[in-house]
Amino acid sequence: MSDPGFGIYVHWPFCAAKCPYCDFNSYVAGGVDHAAWSTALVTELEYNATLKPKGPASSIFFGGGTPSLMDPKTVGDIIETAHRLWGLTNDCEITLEANPTSVEADKFKAFAAAGVGRVSIGVQALNDPDLKALGRMHSVKEALAAYDLARNTFGRVSFDLIYARPGQSLAQWEAELGSALELAADHLSMYQLTLEPGTPFYDLNKRGNLILPDEDISADMYELTQEMTRAAGLYPYEVSNHARPGAESLHNLTYWRLGDYVGVGPGAHGRLTLEGRRVATETILGPDDWLKAAQAAGHGMTTKTALSPMDSGEEYLLMCLRLEEGASLTRFEALAGQAFDVSRVAPMAEDGLAIIEGDVLRVTDKGRPVLNAVIAALVV
Repeated sequence: MSDPGFGIYVHWPFCAAKCPYCDFNSYVAGGVDHAAWSTALVTELEYNATLKPKGPASSIFFGGGTPSLMDPKTVGDIIETAHRLWGLTNDCEITLEANPTSVEADKFKAFAAAGVGRVSIGVQALNDPDLKALGRMHSVKEALAAYDLARNTFGRVSFDLIYARPGQSLAQWEAELGSALELAADHLSMYQLTLEPGTPFYDLNKRGNLILPDEDISADMYELTQEMTRAAGLYPYEVSNHARPGAESLHNLTYWRLGDYVGVGPGAHGRLTLEGRRVATETILGPDDWLKAAQAAGHGMTTKTALSPMDSGEEYLLMCLRLEEGASLTRFEALAGQAFDVSRVAPMAEDGLAIIEGDVLRVTDKGRPVLNAVIAALVV
């Protein structure tokens, strides 16, 4: 629960294909004017700087979409602009999300030269049939080649896996996770497949054409994941993220610890402390509309909403209780303007789901598999 830092999030909305489980703000485009997008993203950064959020930046994160489709020059322009506007800490973490196709992997060296020091690779599965079922465009062979190249190019590398996939058994996940842990350097993200409304997977499931493992098997997969990652020295510092001590994602910790961050690009969100008030920002969702607005007005921001003290306090709990370290009740009181009602914890504590230790409220190992229900009970 140290200084949450100040982050910059850059949203690149384009993908080569839309995965059937994805509900992110992403689009398939036939062609992209990279020079125009570079100028617009830089311009929106400059607009954010006029709002006077404090620097220096401790992290920059290129997310999407598929940021590895960006022109490395655009990435370099954005990093240079952030340095000019706010300055960067000496250990500033600069992360780019990448898909492991051979074409994008060839750009790794150019991204590193532009200033990227950490890459997060969307592997998602370690067998080809499941990759195909997930709509991924790469093979396991391509994923492993991209990962090897990344390990030889960047100082830090993480990769993502999805579990509780259709037809997946506990034994299959155990074998796949074992292989992943043999590969993992210092960080691994693992997400249970969820069916989001509006996605093809959601519709298929509603029609009975896509069946996920039942809740008991999914819970067993989660428990197994915690056991195996801990045994391998990758600790679950957040409910879906595992790292060796000191290799946690600084940028994501800024989110979860309720730090300030600028968000630029279509659909990007930000949180800024301005004149003593915490302000939520949002930008236009559609890429074409966002680009036109950025070119005409210098930004595509649609809202700047001052959050109430209680909104800020509750958001702190929503985010920080995802972390194994928990939430500081003193910090909650500073944000919310009133003390946390500790009586809310009693029913959770009786069931062994949450606990207060000194100044810290945290969800227990038993409570983490049902985290959303625990947080809802604590925040409502």
